Amino acid sequence: MSLFSVPISNLKGVGKKRAPLFQKIGALSVGALLRLYPRTYEDWNHRSTVSDAVPGTVCAIRATVSSIGSPVRVHGGMILIKGTAEDETGILNLTFFNNPYIPHLLIPDSTYIFYGKVTENFGHKEMASPAFLLEERCTGLRPIYPQTKGLTSRMIENAVREALRLLPETIKDPIPSPLRKEEGLCYLRFALENIHCPKDTESMETARRRLIFEELLVLQLGLLSMKSHTREKSKFCVKAEYTKEFWGLLPFSPTNAQKRAVEESIADLMSGNPMNRLIQGDVGSGKTVVAAALCHTMAKNKIQSALMVPTDILAHQHFASLSPLLGRCGIRVGLLTGSMKAKEKREIKSALLSGEIDVLIGTHAILTQDVQFQNLGLVITDEQHRFGVRQRAELAEKSKGTHVLVMSATPIPRTLALIIYGDLDLSVIDELPPGRQKIKTFWITGDKRRRAIGFLEKQVKLHRQCYVICPMIEDGSEKASVTGYAKKLKKELPSCRIGALHGRMKATEKDKIMEDFSAGNLDILVSTTVVEVGVDVPNATVMLIENAEQYGLSQLHQLRGRVGRGKFQSYCILISDAQNDNAQARMKAMCETQDGFEIADRDLKLRGPGDFFGDRQHGLPQLKIADINTDLAVLKRTQTIARSLLAEDPELKNEDHRGLCAEVRLLFQSLESS
Repeated sequence: MSLFSVPISNLKGVGKKRAPLFQKIGALSVGALLRLYPRTYEDWNHRSTVSDAVPGTVCAIRATVSSIGSPVRVHGGMILIKGTAEDETGILNLTFFNNPYIPHLLIPDSTYIFYGKVTENFGHKEMASPAFLLEERCTGLRPIYPQTKGLTSRMIENAVREALRLLPETIKDPIPSPLRKEEGLCYLRFALENIHCPKDTESMETARRRLIFEELLVLQLGLLSMKSHTREKSKFCVKAEYTKEFWGLLPFSPTNAQKRAVEESIADLMSGNPMNRLIQGDVGSGKTVVAAALCHTMAKNKIQSALMVPTDILAHQHFASLSPLLGRCGIRVGLLTGSMKAKEKREIKSALLSGEIDVLIGTHAILTQDVQFQNLGLVITDEQHRFGVRQRAELAEKSKGTHVLVMSATPIPRTLALIIYGDLDLSVIDELPPGRQKIKTFWITGDKRRRAIGFLEKQVKLHRQCYVICPMIEDGSEKASVTGYAKKLKKELPSCRIGALHGRMKATEKDKIMEDFSAGNLDILVSTTVVEVGVDVPNATVMLIENAEQYGLSQLHQLRGRVGRGKFQSYCILISDAQNDNAQARMKAMCETQDGFEIADRDLKLRGPGDFFGDRQHGLPQLKIADINTDLAVLKRTQTIARSLLAEDPELKNEDHRGLCAEVRLLFQSLESS
């Protein structure tokens, strides 16, 4: 029986009481617990003597227990136990809190390894509540696991040791033997034992190398399999392209990068195979124009298109710009959002099914089962990082063999794109339309806030508009909450028209506020990051961000991209009193560069891949041991191997590949259940 089918509650020392805590950290089964790897290790091998131990540092000390006192109840009901241990250089004072079992665990005249922070009091070295093990039981490296309230790393360590005892004598290794030998990888059993209970640093590194390789290989096989499934013939093969006619509709000339992205996409549409492409471009690089060009060609070939965006506001904006543009050559554009009235929705759905609508623009409302197309051949998702693999697939399933284009205004480091969009071909729009001015970016501390607000007032007097971003909606200070800040500004700038916008407002309220701001009826909009993806307001010239240290670099860059869309010089003001190096590095990066891809690379280095996407909106399985920053070479190697394996055995049905196939299914189960 697979240990992945054994509930975690069956494990000795866990039971039904602790099972929910283990499930909270992702260990739903005994097998899943064994794949929950330590996040770091305590090194009990490098030991210090009592006299050499430096106060304020964490270290391991080998010492023999000389005395252990009885439990004493002190003020507040706390139990206190004191003792001493010594080596040839001195005495170590020990203090334990609320652990009445210490006298039974520490035996006088026995030698232990004590691990903890050393302090000094009146010339005497001390440790408070150190971890300890009998010298003969100490293996050197002790694992530290991701924890949750009520579940310590030591509890997890004990459970893992029990789980390791359940491993069968012979484990079926998912990595085929020839490949394992070729790559110089250890067996799976050795890897699992030595990632959790390493004999020494060398054994731990050997285990890590094997598990990182396996994880990245399985991920690449899964993503490339998704990609290969789209390589069946498409019934929506475009016979003729109309790009030249579309460029003629525009009041400006497209950039070379836009032309290249359209050419690559049109080649896909005419190839006879379904397109599966990502268009990645910086804020304001003109991805929507590329999408419109493709919708135009599809409509001219009598094939319907759908453009899905994350917000009603963005859907209305695209409809307002694309409907008259495409309408000039007879292409009919429809709009479908969740906030529309039932009658309007029925009319749109009917027109889609009858083929009266050529291009549909909408939100996730497009995904509902009752939205049916007559001849849907192209699906485009905008702001892809807000949807994810699952929703992309749902939209594509509206019609078999559909071409899929995804667009992202969040530049993703090319290293991370190898994983996130491994199932897609990639086009990069790496130049901005001519005439776009650089946004002047400043980082100031809170004591200069009054001057910044005075600058907002000056911009309003020049008939410009401003954004103010706050991290909270309400119940915070005036500097941190949308509601508090809006009230404060209304007092300080009585001549300015000020509005507030946040995610808890009804869709109709949000739309009204954004319409007023877009129409110039509001001078200053105080908002949460809900405006990160919003309407274009060419007259907006200032983006002021409070508590800027609370946002990632890529999000700050997205917010900055809300201004600088018109002919006026624009500004981004970051207000932060953060003292930590990481936050200050982000503020400096924003002031130094406006290149979205460089910003993304810095963001990845500062925050790591685990936090890069916030709430993991990309919808991909989470890496458990691999690190994209440090394991890029392994990533590239496994991608090459995955391609070779799938070329030889596309369904991974060969006996040697069945273990890998099972691992792929296991890894992507989270997608299917989401």
